[in-house]
Amino acid sequence: MELIKPGRQFDFMGKRWYFIGLSAVLLILSIISFIVPGPKLGTDFKGGTEVEVAFKSAVSSAEVREAVTKAGFDSPDVVSVADQTNAHRYLIRVHEVSALSDQQKATLRDRMCLPPEDAPVPEDRCPPAVRATEIKFSPGGDKISARYDVAPDLEGIKKQLEGVEGVDIRPGANSVTIVSERDNKVEIHLKSKGDQLMDGLREHLGADKVPDQALRVEWIGPKAGAQLRDAAIKSVLITLFFIMAYIAFRFDIRFAPGGILALVHDVGIALGAMVITQREITLSTVAALLTIVGYSITDTVVVYDRIRENLAKHRDMSFAAVINSSLSEMLGRTILVSVSTLLSLIMFLFYGTGVIKDFAFTLVVGIAVGTYSSIYVAAPLTEWIDRHFFGANKGGKRKKVSRVRTQKRADAVV
Repeated sequence: MELIKPGRQFDFMGKRWYFIGLSAVLLILSIISFIVPGPKLGTDFKGGTEVEVAFKSAVSSAEVREAVTKAGFDSPDVVSVADQTNAHRYLIRVHEVSALSDQQKATLRDRMCLPPEDAPVPEDRCPPAVRATEIKFSPGGDKISARYDVAPDLEGIKKQLEGVEGVDIRPGANSVTIVSERDNKVEIHLKSKGDQLMDGLREHLGADKVPDQALRVEWIGPKAGAQLRDAAIKSVLITLFFIMAYIAFRFDIRFAPGGILALVHDVGIALGAMVITQREITLSTVAALLTIVGYSITDTVVVYDRIRENLAKHRDMSFAAVINSSLSEMLGRTILVSVSTLLSLIMFLFYGTGVIKDFAFTLVVGIAVGTYSSIYVAAPLTEWIDRHFFGANKGGKRKKVSRVRTQKRADAVV
């Protein structure tokens, strides 16, 4: 059974202005959304700590947010996570990270008897068993590695670190451990922001509601987040550049602007939909956008290939008529591919959780707009470029050189 009756022609170019107007409105709304309400950047890009907790009993998001605020965290973001095995699962995000400040590092070095060069070591409080000869701080601010000349006194090291503001040793027998007896190397485990957040939840909600450990704890510093954000933007721009070069080389220079405009159109609207619905923009979102770029350009290339093939076959037809004929021939294929892909993604959108739902949402929007952008964005712009730069000024006749060039390129395709 044919989805579209063979030989039936649709006047796509005659209705192009309606869809161009719709695309313009959607793009304007996307641009405005970056101002109001503004993008909601995830921990990947702005830095912070992310803790996922499965509570033992019923607790509301407002109660969790209040407990986190009382624990000393500013403007926490609490999101309910759908889970069939646990109905009281929340994702908690805070801006604070477990980084040690320069002042804290200087205080720790002094407490561990590693003062600046040429400074005297106080022998009364720095016997060899607690006098560090080398100290390294982990990037996450939750671990200190130290070396000693003799066998270290673990209890003495613990006492050294007591009272340092913002620095707490993680409870338990393994908080200070010897990792190399040969080198007298010691690791000191500090409470991370995730540990402090969990302590605050237990204090304000009760141990009967808060589990002993979080399901997962992730963090990223603001500097690393900014680097990831810049790298994500560069990756998208570089991808667009090379795709434009490929289209210009594979087809003709007049086809390249339409393909790139369609990509910018699809990515812009998909990103605007994420901002309008206040979904977090993370590295997963960037992966979804790059997937949209690949899907959209593939659909556009298929349409362009049919247009180029028909240009060689129908020399007496105008460019607009060739586009209508080509799109009519490709319509059934386009609908089948897009609908089958969307059905798969919609299942992830409804039954997925967390990042999977946001990833699926971005792809659903991108594929929906990408399907019609190949028809009503890329093709009309290519026709406009051909008419104004490759066609004659009168009578709608196209330059013969353009036909010959198209024929040569079509004959060269294997």
